[in-house]
Amino acid sequence: MRIVVDLNRCLGYAQCVPLAPKTIKLSGEEALEYDPNPDDSQRQQVLRAAASCPVQAIIVDHLDAGPEVQREHSEKRKRH
Repeated sequence: MRIVVDLNRCLGYAQCVPLAPKTIKLSGEEALEYDPNPDDSQRQQVLRAAASCPVQAIIVDHLDAGPEVQREHSEKRKRH
C-alpha cells in the first residue's frame, strides 16, 4: 500500500491523525507528516483515515491488489 497526502488540498483538520497515528502525524500545530509506505498491518486504519478526510486529500494506492481493483480505484479518482 502506498499513500499520498495532497498537502495543497489538506486544510489541517487532522481528523485522520487519531485514526492512523502510526502512519499520519502532526508536526507542530498544522504541519502533517506521513509514512508514504505504511506497513500492511495499518491498512484498515489508513483506509479509515482517508475516508475521514473532509477534503479527500489522502490518496491510497492499493499496490498489492490485482489489476481489476487497481483499475477500479484509478477510475474512481478520475471521476472526482
